[in-house]
Amino acid sequence: MTLHSEKAPPPAGAGVSSRTEVLGAGDYLRLGWQRIRGGETGILPVVGGLILVSIVFQSLNSRFLTAGNLVNLLVQAAVFALFGMAEVFVLLLGEIDLSAGFVAGIAAVVMAWLVQPSIGWPWWAAIIAGLAATAAIGLLQGSLFATIGLPSFVVTLAGQLFWAGVMLFILGNGGAILIQNSVINGIASATLSRIGGWIFAIVVVAVYGTLIYRRDARRRSSGLAAAPVSLTWAKIGLVALGAAALILLVNVDRGILRPVYGLPWVVVLVLAVLVVWAYLLGRRRFGMYVYAVGGNAEAARRAGIRLVRIRVISFMLCSFTAGIAGIVYASRLRSISTSLDGGTLVLYGIAGAVIGGTSLFGGRGKMLHGVLGGLVIAAIDNGMGLLGFSAAAKNMVTALVLLAAVTIDSLARRNRPK
Repeated sequence: MTLHSEKAPPPAGAGVSSRTEVLGAGDYLRLGWQRIRGGETGILPVVGGLILVSIVFQSLNSRFLTAGNLVNLLVQAAVFALFGMAEVFVLLLGEIDLSAGFVAGIAAVVMAWLVQPSIGWPWWAAIIAGLAATAAIGLLQGSLFATIGLPSFVVTLAGQLFWAGVMLFILGNGGAILIQNSVINGIASATLSRIGGWIFAIVVVAVYGTLIYRRDARRRSSGLAAAPVSLTWAKIGLVALGAAALILLVNVDRGILRPVYGLPWVVVLVLAVLVVWAYLLGRRRFGMYVYAVGGNAEAARRAGIRLVRIRVISFMLCSFTAGIAGIVYASRLRSISTSLDGGTLVLYGIAGAVIGGTSLFGGRGKMLHGVLGGLVIAAIDNGMGLLGFSAAAKNMVTALVLLAAVTIDSLARRNRPK
């Protein structure tokens, strides 16, 4: 099995320029359309769904697209997006982790306990300890799955029950730990200054533009199919416009009793996690191995990939990312208690990853899918909340959206070449 092959650069003057000339904007767009018809829909379904959801809720309640509500939606989506990214690691293997919700709770409990005045740990050390605990949990559960051969469904279902019990044991019935540290509480509530938001946007666009331009230039110089220069600049321009629109939105004063404006720090955190994990999956050998194992585990084993190692690390990263979600969740509430509904949170994470475009069958998906799916779930929850719908109605609508996403994935798989 060939896991990675790249067309060698042709000799100088051996047709690179002609290839670049043939693949103009029209040719590249037609190639993209052929991929869509072949089942490679990418993020188009979830982006279309997000636009449709926004139109529907705005038509029913004019407050949906106001600056205050949209920024609140971004903060709401942070937890769902982080859980979605956590589940992407195991879904790419064709597996599932049902324990992530209460694993996140363990991270929050450890952090909140250590940062108490009576214990006196600094905030950064408490966060590291909480995340280290989740990584250890992922190592344990991943080892039970990968080395012993227990089904991931059974291992993580047992983990869900066990870690929920640990939380109950530490906190007691109806117990809670209040978080009094301003830095930790500021993760979900603090914002950048107006100028800080613009600086952040400029840095993001500059880094993205440099990476995308260099990638397309390398492909063109190697004679591979790549976007023409005009489309490369168009993509960079669209990202720049989106970043500017976001900063203009968050810099609107949305306060009631006092001025409130600026990009929430939690959005920066989610984007940072997205960039790091996307780089790991898309640019490093580990990511290539994850896709190979999820696509065909037996072929990957014969190619020399250490299946146990890849699977254990994937479960560790899933639990670690869930721990980040747990810290953000506790920061929003300024506490952690036994009322944490870890079962619902993990199901929302799985739903978000699948709605975003990650396949339940393994081998296909990106970290961006978890973020976009989390936005869709948050938009449904937020919009139906504005309309006064009950939690039962929100769950039913989310279930229908998930079912539609899985249906699209199944139909797309049929159209792909075998």
